Amino acid sequence: MLDMVYRQIRLLGDHEFQGPIDIGVANGKIVAMGKVADHGEREVDGTGHLLLPPFVESHIHLDTVLTAGEPNWNESGTLFEGIDLWQKRKRTLTFEDVMARAEKVLRMQISSGVLHVRSMVDISDPSLTALRAILALRERVKPYMHVQVIAFPQEGIRACPDNERRLELALELGADGISAVPHLEPTRSEGEASLDICFRIAKKHGCFVHVFCDEMDDPHSTFLENVAHLALRSGLRERVTAAHVNATAYYSEAYFQKILGLVARSGIHIVCCPLINSAMQGRFDSSLKGRGIARIKEMWMAGINVSIAHDDIRTPFYPLGTGNMLQAAHMAAHLAHMTGREELDELVRMITLRAARTLQLKDYGIGLGLPASFIMLPGETAMDLIGGQSTCRNVVSQGQLITETLPAKTFWFSDN
Repeated sequence: MLDMVYRQIRLLGDHEFQGPIDIGVANGKIVAMGKVADHGEREVDGTGHLLLPPFVESHIHLDTVLTAGEPNWNESGTLFEGIDLWQKRKRTLTFEDVMARAEKVLRMQISSGVLHVRSMVDISDPSLTALRAILALRERVKPYMHVQVIAFPQEGIRACPDNERRLELALELGADGISAVPHLEPTRSEGEASLDICFRIAKKHGCFVHVFCDEMDDPHSTFLENVAHLALRSGLRERVTAAHVNATAYYSEAYFQKILGLVARSGIHIVCCPLINSAMQGRFDSSLKGRGIARIKEMWMAGINVSIAHDDIRTPFYPLGTGNMLQAAHMAAHLAHMTGREELDELVRMITLRAARTLQLKDYGIGLGLPASFIMLPGETAMDLIGGQSTCRNVVSQGQLITETLPAKTFWFSDN
C-alpha cells in the first residue's frame, strides 16, 4: 500500500512519459511512475490536470509585504517615493509585525504552489528586527517550505557604512546570502566600491550574492558588467544573481551584445520582476514609455539562466500582487514578446526549473527517488497555465498534502 497515488496526470513537456500516467508516493518520495498497480491510502484523480514541480519564487521582500498605504500610498508609483515610504514604515517594525505579515504571505504563496522562496530582507535597521523575524519564520516553515534569506542593504553600503558590518552580522545570524544596490549609491565609483565590498564578504563566507542591479530607466546604469566580471574574478559564478537589470532595455545594441557575452561566460543568473517593474519603470518618460523589463528573451536565447519573480506583494513599491507565479509569467509573456509555444514553455520553466537553478536547489523536480514535492493544476499545456493563471488543485510537500483548492463551480439559471 502506497501513501498516495495520483492517477491519470500529465507531466508538462516530459519526453519519457507521454500521455496520462500515475505517480506513486511512499515515505515522502516518488517511488513509482507510469502505470501504478498498487493502491494508495489516498488516491487522487488527476484527469485533465498537469503535475509540475513546485513553483520557485526567486526574489521577494517578505519584510515589506502587506504594508501598502502605511503610512501613505505611493501616489507617484516611483521607486523613490516607495523608498521614502518604506523608510518611514520600517521605524515602526516589530518582530511580531514582520512575522505575522510574512507568514500570511507565505500561506498565500503555498496555496498558489510556491514551496521555495528567496526573500530579500532590509538590514539597514540597527536592530535587524526584520532579519531576525524572517530567520525565525524560515525555521518555523522548514518542515514543508524552503526559504532562503538574503541580507539587503536598502540604504546602500557606501552611503550607509554601518551596513557593511550588518552584512557580516546577518551572515553570522544565519542569512544565506548578501546583496548590494550599486545604482542607488551616490556616484558611479561608490557603486563599484559597494560591489567590491559585497563580493569580498561573500567570498570570505562562501555565500550567495544577489545584487539589485540597474533598476533604472537609464542607459548609463551599467553595473551588470561589474557583477559579471566580479563573479568571474571571485570564482563565485553560479552563486551570483543579478536582479531587475531593467536598464538593459535602454542600452545601445552594440553595448548590449558585449554585455550578453560577458554575462553568459560568467555563469550568473538573471532574475526579472515584470509585475513591479512594468508598473514602476518608465514613470519619467514623457512619451514612448519604457516597457520596464529586462531583455530576458535575448538573454535566454544566449544561454543565460533567467528566472521570473513576483518581487513585491502590496507594499509601498507595488500595491497589488497575489503570490501567484503564473501572474508574473503572464506579464512577462506580454512585455518580453514571448507568446510562441516554445517561449511559453520556457516561461513556465523560468518559475520552476530555472528558478530552482538560481536558488541552487538540490533534488528538485519530478522523478523516481526524488522528494514528493509537486503541484497539480488544470490544463494540458503551458499556454493553458499562463493564459488561465490556473489555481493549484493540490500542493504536496515531502509527500504531505499541504493544500487542496476545490474548483469554482458556475451555476446557470437561464439559457438567455
